Amino acid sequence: MNEEDSLQRLDQYLNNKIKTCTRSQLQRLIREGRVLIGSKLGRPSTLTKTSDIITLTIPPPAEAEPSPEAISLDVVHDDQDLIVVNKPSGMVVHPAAGHTKGTLVNALLHHLEDLSGIGGVLRPGIVHRLDRGTSGLIVIAKNDLAHIKLAEQFKNRETEKIYSALVWGNVSAGQKIDVPIGRDLINRKKISPHSKHTRTAITQIVDSETLSETSLLRIAITTGRTHQIRVHLKTIGNPIVGDAEYGGLRKNLPEHLRFIKTLRRQFLHATQLSFKHPTSGQRMTLTSALPSELQKIIDFLRHKTERKTAND
Repeated sequence: MNEEDSLQRLDQYLNNKIKTCTRSQLQRLIREGRVLIGSKLGRPSTLTKTSDIITLTIPPPAEAEPSPEAISLDVVHDDQDLIVVNKPSGMVVHPAAGHTKGTLVNALLHHLEDLSGIGGVLRPGIVHRLDRGTSGLIVIAKNDLAHIKLAEQFKNRETEKIYSALVWGNVSAGQKIDVPIGRDLINRKKISPHSKHTRTAITQIVDSETLSETSLLRIAITTGRTHQIRVHLKTIGNPIVGDAEYGGLRKNLPEHLRFIKTLRRQFLHATQLSFKHPTSGQRMTLTSALPSELQKIIDFLRHKTERKTAND
């Protein structure tokens, strides 16, 4: 501390040195015991001396509590313990950096009085997630006991999750993709098999329908890693149609496939979800039809495929 800094009030001294906090914020931090002069707690009015060693501890920012928003929900099942909804493509599941509004959690807070608190302030009731661009079934817990029991099922791989995906190229049914994945070494926002810390990821191609130069797949996953299906399908050379992040966009399409360019999302939909009800123990299986924008693509491709077959 310089000579000119001595004999100042502690709050004034810190205000002169720290430009990221206001004086009132610094006074609050001092009163909360986050400023030490040597080993003793400081007070806003304490006068500084040249021999002082001052330590300021700034706490991490508090999580902002999500606010309810009147966003419509497509409810598939609703009871006293849980709710299952169809999440639309483009909706983020819970608030995060850059996505503080318009999330599924914001909508749930408007429609429901009770949600499990285990997930914390930002993730009430959230047991599992879907990517922002993925649509389909997601289950939410209304109380802590239901949350615990549902989370155990997901952890122990006792749930069954089926997805519909349209991919480029021809893919045969019966394939099992067992490739560990983790954060990409270069781009930390992406997932990749090339990672220092990979985790087991298993994807099963249950069924496949060849449609022109694409395949409509029915996919089961026994693990629920971030971007798992998208990364695995890219790994075998058949990225999901419309998936800009993992190689699913095609710029120069032949004339007979140009209609696919009308798709403004990745073609991945959570079609079926099976789990045991946390209270009754009864096995539940819920299904969801393809959204209209995805069904239009399939109708178009089936028509093209039928015409080609008839002309051969």
